[in-house]
Amino acid sequence: MINGKKFGLSLSGGGYRATAYHIGTLRKLRSMGLLDKIDVLSSNSGGSITAATYALYWDDYDDFEQRVLSGLKKNTILFTVFSMEVLIGFIILLGLLAGGLYLILTGQGLFGLIAIVLMIALIGFAQFGLLPFSLYNAKAYSKFFFGKKHLKDFTDDFIVCINSTNLETGRLFVFSKDRMGDSTYEYDDGDDPITFKASDFPVGQAVAASTAVPGVFTPMRIKKMFYDDPRDISRAKPRLVDGGVYDNQGLHKLTQRNSKYGCTLIVVSDAGNMMPFEHKYPNALTLLFRTSNVFMNRIKNLQMIHQMFQPAGNVKREVAYQSLGFDVQDSIKVFTDSLKQGYIMKDIYESHGINEDDIKDKRWDVIETKLKTSIGYEEILKEMQSPAELKIARGVGTNLVPLSDAQVSSLISHASVMTEIQVKLYCPSLTKT
Repeated sequence: MINGKKFGLSLSGGGYRATAYHIGTLRKLRSMGLLDKIDVLSSNSGGSITAATYALYWDDYDDFEQRVLSGLKKNTILFTVFSMEVLIGFIILLGLLAGGLYLILTGQGLFGLIAIVLMIALIGFAQFGLLPFSLYNAKAYSKFFFGKKHLKDFTDDFIVCINSTNLETGRLFVFSKDRMGDSTYEYDDGDDPITFKASDFPVGQAVAASTAVPGVFTPMRIKKMFYDDPRDISRAKPRLVDGGVYDNQGLHKLTQRNSKYGCTLIVVSDAGNMMPFEHKYPNALTLLFRTSNVFMNRIKNLQMIHQMFQPAGNVKREVAYQSLGFDVQDSIKVFTDSLKQGYIMKDIYESHGINEDDIKDKRWDVIETKLKTSIGYEEILKEMQSPAELKIARGVGTNLVPLSDAQVSSLISHASVMTEIQVKLYCPSLTKT
């Protein structure tokens, strides 16, 4: 805690791009003397790789970074696709298709049609069993990042909250050191709560659930052995996919007042990029992905507006939100524009030496000067990367394929600079104690 206030950090999703980006955030918080003050670390999807690795190896920061950076050189997609069980599934499906076409072409149309119908039926009713992508994705994570670690191996020094989306309930399913579950199961009226055994649950599987992008990976299931009461498997069967479906920033848990995860000082590290213009959707899959991105982008914007730019009288917490899609040069202007609209708490703007008369008399040039002086703006700008480097960072996709040194470096650099400027602007309680 900082002055009696809980400090939370949320790490967004975004594949390996997010995993690398959040290294820059943690590195900057460490240099500012804030990383060891974190009370709650909440994450989704690619951010969960960084969060889980840090929760396991936090006591040796250099070792933590090296584990993540080394893992980013590995290809989890190839590891998954070329796993034996997945290959067997592909062979069965392709064999039925090829055999069916051969039978049709050789005059045995009925048998060929039966083979193709069987293939379609297997895809429709047993696809996830034949092609268990998430199961082998979990094994890849364990091999590349975590080792054979379980949730009980997470640190006791702060709470870790790995988020996934439970398709059964439409809510978050959370993994932490001493708890895993969904509040819907725990507070179901009229029935005994359904709870799970967290201690021996593999970290790789928890992160695989958090990164299980629908349409790419299979939903993760919770095995019977992890139910506190094995009979409850007849009452609830969680089907877990990417936490970003519900909340891609990992912010939701940190803003729950009565939850053990709730915080009043929050830093959000968002590896989300600016949404590019797109106008070509040649098939249903590309249309599905674009539609999903629109949904997630909308949720992100609503969260950011609600937590950072709501009318000052309703704000109960300090939230510093930094993003790959933000430009460093716009930070002061955005803060000033928010001040003009009454969206900045009095305690925050007064910490920068700004008084009510400055605002009332519209001394915006004076206010900008005070802000720049207060946060050491010119010194921060010296660390800003070139436009070419920023272009590299923003050109990185959200998949799980290896990243180059240039990509990793550019992502870390932007996150580092944005973290410092946004924390100093919006979370003065972290830096002016």
